[in-house]
Amino acid sequence: MADTLYQIMGRHRAEPLPERKPSWLKVKAPGGPNYARLRHLMRELDLHTVCEEAHCPNVGECWEHGTATFMILGDVCTRNCGYCAVTHGRPPKYDLSEPSRVGAAIAEMQLQHAVITSVDRDDLPDYGAYVFAETIRQIHEQVPGCSVEVLVPDFQGDVDSIRTVLEARPEIYNHNTETVPRLYKRARPGGRYERVMKIFRDAKSIAPDIPTKTGIILGLGETIEEVVSVMRDLRSVDVDILTLGQYLRPSNDHLPLDRYYTPDEFRELARIGRGLGFRHVESGPLVRSSYHAWEQVSAAGFAHGTAGTGNGELGTEAA
Repeated sequence: MADTLYQIMGRHRAEPLPERKPSWLKVKAPGGPNYARLRHLMRELDLHTVCEEAHCPNVGECWEHGTATFMILGDVCTRNCGYCAVTHGRPPKYDLSEPSRVGAAIAEMQLQHAVITSVDRDDLPDYGAYVFAETIRQIHEQVPGCSVEVLVPDFQGDVDSIRTVLEARPEIYNHNTETVPRLYKRARPGGRYERVMKIFRDAKSIAPDIPTKTGIILGLGETIEEVVSVMRDLRSVDVDILTLGQYLRPSNDHLPLDRYYTPDEFRELARIGRGLGFRHVESGPLVRSSYHAWEQVSAAGFAHGTAGTGNGELGTEAA
């Protein structure tokens, strides 16, 4: 199998990297009228989006379509992952009114599907699980018919925290795997690969009817064989939806880029993922964990409940 993969997908390490980004990674700079409106709304309600904090390349496209991923629990992370642009340090005390403000923003945007993520909050006893749960409840209450996808941190693997979020009944439970086991210590020093697999086992045990989802970023030095091995591991814990996207180095202080994957390689990985049994695989250079989130859930065949009155969607990436 390995020889076949390498024939299809080429070398795992580029030599050398091109001086400029490949054409398939070029995006239009943000600045349209809807982008300005959404930016003003976020500032007015004192809310954060991972679209901005993580320097997402899709911010122009998503915001111009009235879409964004809300980042709760502040904008300072207690961890310092080598690939992530979000600020790290000691977070301030969180705002208990934030869940209500998020619900108000989603109501104003008339969304049908909302994505909520956060920084890691290892400083909190429940790692922020209660605020996630209350945000889910506020959205369901203020915007009946709007489905909610949560992109949660690992909560240190705490089962009670996972249960707190799932008992609020999000429509999708998402946690990013990010990379292969060999690179965890370098790329995600606060995380543990085995913990990720346990999170998904626990989530399915607590709420087997709630779809699970995860994302992997490519280009940190992993091999194709390692990526496929992770995909197999994720299916073994019954993950339903998978996203695969290209790592783009936020700054010279972050982990170096090992290689650019081509669109054909992303298509081949999607084919492999579907063959392994994922309900849906979103795979492409600019894909981020919640990019085109509404389309992902629809394509996977999951029910959303009653449709909302608007035609907005929410989607882009989280750390």
